[in-house]
Amino acid sequence: MSDAIIRTENLTKEYGRGATLTRALRGVDLEIPRGSFTCIVGPSGHGKSTLMHLIGALDRPSGGSVHIDGQEIAGLGEKALAALRAEKIGFVFQFFNLLQNLTARENIETALMLAGVGEARQRQRADELLALVQLAEKADAKPGQLSGGQQQRVAIARALANDPPVLLMDEPTGNLDSSAEAEVMAVLEELNRQGKTVILVTHSGEIAARANHLVRVRDGLLEGP
Repeated sequence: MSDAIIRTENLTKEYGRGATLTRALRGVDLEIPRGSFTCIVGPSGHGKSTLMHLIGALDRPSGGSVHIDGQEIAGLGEKALAALRAEKIGFVFQFFNLLQNLTARENIETALMLAGVGEARQRQRADELLALVQLAEKADAKPGQLSGGQQQRVAIARALANDPPVLLMDEPTGNLDSSAEAEVMAVLEELNRQGKTVILVTHSGEIAARANHLVRVRDGLLEGP
């Protein structure tokens, strides 16, 4: 048996009905290996983001199944689903979504508080995470004082608050210049070397070429290699 941290079987997602019915995914069988650096690629509007939302338990499928770290999620209630997301998956999106009035450290401390980390441990853990993404010296800077690449690295540190095994990212370098993109990719590759499963939705062929596992989506289906 393969050691897939995320697995789907005959996964479908439909929106609307009748004349407005859209089949965003049309029977996707997918395995994402534990510890892989996976890129999900494909043209706009062909199902990449839908697939990301389903494997991240942010949405429910119309049919088929999703297994996250061995657990089938279809029967989970909203509370249990939220707990599973918090434990297993750290999310990073194209827009950093940092709280502008808080420092880098405070942004991470807020996530740690929501994750149930005790107050005495929050600052220490936040500083550890900032060091992990090579931003220890920016702990007291607010987002407006950081470059785009630095803000995204703070967002990655925040996503690591619960030490999830999976980082799931939607175009995390889409708003960055080439220098900032290189900063973020270096952090992600190091996290992957340390054992994190990194799953990245991207339009960039250059980024996709750095993956060791590639998923191609077209017309709601997976394409072969």
